[in-house]
Amino acid sequence: MLNSTLSFPSLVVDICRTELSLHDDTLAVAQALVGLTTDERLGDEQRQLLQHCRDVDTLQQADMRKDSDNYWRLLVTTAADIRVILILIARQLAMVRQHAALITPTNDSMTVAHDAAQLYAPIAHKLGLYQVKSELEDLAMKLTEHEAYYHIRTKLAATKQSREAYIQRFVAPLTARLLQTGLRFHIKGRTKSIHSIWQKMQKQQCPFEGVYDLFAIRIILNDETTDKQTLHSNAPTTLTLRKEKMQCWQAYSIVTDLYQPNTRRLRDWISVPKDNGYESLHITVRGPEQKWVEVQIRTQRMDDVAERGVAAHWRYKGVAQGGSIDDWFNSIRQHTGNNTITDTGEVYVITPKGDIWNFPKGATVLDFAYRIHTNVGDHCTGARINGRLVPVRETLHNGQQVSIVTSTTQQPKHDWLSIATTQRAKAKIRQSLKAMEVSDGQVAKEMLERRFRNRKIELQEKRLAQVVKQLGYKETTEFYKHLAEGKLDMALVMQRYTAIEDANTAETDSKQERIVHADQFQLNTLQPDNEHAATNTTQLIIGKGVKGIDYQLAKCCNPIYGDKVFGFLTSGGGVKIHRDNCPNAHELQTKYPYRIIRAQWGDNAETDYNIALRITGKDNITVVNNISHIIMHDPHTALRSINIDSHDGLFKGTLGIVINDIARLPSLIRKLKNVNGVKSVERT
Repeated sequence: MLNSTLSFPSLVVDICRTELSLHDDTLAVAQALVGLTTDERLGDEQRQLLQHCRDVDTLQQADMRKDSDNYWRLLVTTAADIRVILILIARQLAMVRQHAALITPTNDSMTVAHDAAQLYAPIAHKLGLYQVKSELEDLAMKLTEHEAYYHIRTKLAATKQSREAYIQRFVAPLTARLLQTGLRFHIKGRTKSIHSIWQKMQKQQCPFEGVYDLFAIRIILNDETTDKQTLHSNAPTTLTLRKEKMQCWQAYSIVTDLYQPNTRRLRDWISVPKDNGYESLHITVRGPEQKWVEVQIRTQRMDDVAERGVAAHWRYKGVAQGGSIDDWFNSIRQHTGNNTITDTGEVYVITPKGDIWNFPKGATVLDFAYRIHTNVGDHCTGARINGRLVPVRETLHNGQQVSIVTSTTQQPKHDWLSIATTQRAKAKIRQSLKAMEVSDGQVAKEMLERRFRNRKIELQEKRLAQVVKQLGYKETTEFYKHLAEGKLDMALVMQRYTAIEDANTAETDSKQERIVHADQFQLNTLQPDNEHAATNTTQLIIGKGVKGIDYQLAKCCNPIYGDKVFGFLTSGGGVKIHRDNCPNAHELQTKYPYRIIRAQWGDNAETDYNIALRITGKDNITVVNNISHIIMHDPHTALRSINIDSHDGLFKGTLGIVINDIARLPSLIRKLKNVNGVKSVERT
């Protein structure tokens, strides 16, 4: 740690120079950021770096501590240059050093401590800046967990002498063995950080004395091909790197020959380095007095990279070992001259609550709105980005604070599908547009039915279907959609409907039918040689109180008043009345045309009708109650029977009802279909 009595601006610059190894051009940017120099003295590239630093300062960090990983990504994309991040880490480290040195911490000290531990320590860890990470965590703990910090610090001081003595007993025979091999090396014992020890105490629920691995032994190998004269200017060759690994494994063999290893705790980060470039062999062995000791084996180059992380890469040019944290970090580890962070293909923006959300590049305000909630997206009229009002098509950029603006009168539009870029938003827009079409179509249908009632015209679905077809529509949904949008005039629909009705009436009149009531009907009027004439000219009027003929309502289709029907002369001499759409109608009319009698309902037909409805849907505990509720509260309907069978989460059954006004049956069926869980309702 540097002298914390320096002024804050000087301390920031010193950390950048000595601990992060930044060059003079970057140090000038750090000086400008903390006020040691003016912007005018910077070059173009330096001014750009300084602007990136100031852009990051505009982020509202206070609400982002709960999402440090996304803050890291937001920082990366906003900073745009790795040197910006290093300068900001240096500033945070200088800040926490000064607050930790205060006799009485201020109110700001807690904020500084939380930012250091929860935002910047994880970032330092990702960059391999382990010394900086440990110091940030320790000093933050000193401010936030004052008693625990000094308790561990006092314990470490009290056990220092015995700990150092044990290290000597452990190292002495190991040194002798290593010297016999001719390896160049030095060994040091490293006590774990106070924060690290405290974390172990918390995790293991034990006192200080219960933490057995308070320190680690580090064997650092020096090779003549990678001494300090060459390290600072040249990248190690492939041959040198291979030789380094061989020496580390040779030292490992000596350690495990001398002390019993715990092979389950072997960590090989030489064969496969960590994402941030960390290379080392870790093994836990049983030392003198049967104590477990962690031993770390690495070369001088590996140790420098391990302690100084990305800062060491300014010195070891071209080193690129292992995997990568992100795509952009690969380029940093391969070429220190390339300081620019590569494109991640994403943008990170901030919600009003301080959450950080990522979107694909090119995402718009609409994508953001539908990410929050479908209802927010449906009513979105724009957004406020960093306080500026923008339209729904505005593109999002890194670091922006976005607040959606809505209106209850706003509705989704078809052109929104070309504005939204994410599949999630597009799917929700399509879903909302479809729901609007269904809703608008239902309103249009009700308006059309009301118009017909006002004109005292009976609206028949079959005849309306003819109109729909005449107007060129394949689906009734599109027909009602155009009615709702005003693209189709209701007056035209009614004109076409009445024209078809008039044509049908004229056709009926031209046949000059002979109407015969049931009590006057004579079966002997049907003779085999005159069968077709009987079918075309005779019509049976059926109803209540008729005499002279035995007729029955067919059980296969249960016709009721108002249904289009025909009579069928049975072999027993009676007549059975079938619905025109009876399942057996086609076969009867094809095989026995001479037995078919035209029929219609008389004015004295039954006033109460027994009807069977077939109903299916998803099984749930309330569906039967809801169905019963609708029927029981309909003054024109009575429930005669109900038979429901459920299987594999589905139900199907039959409702027996009595209704006194057949014209109300379609309305009742629509109500039953609207019950949550009901899939279909059909008359049997």
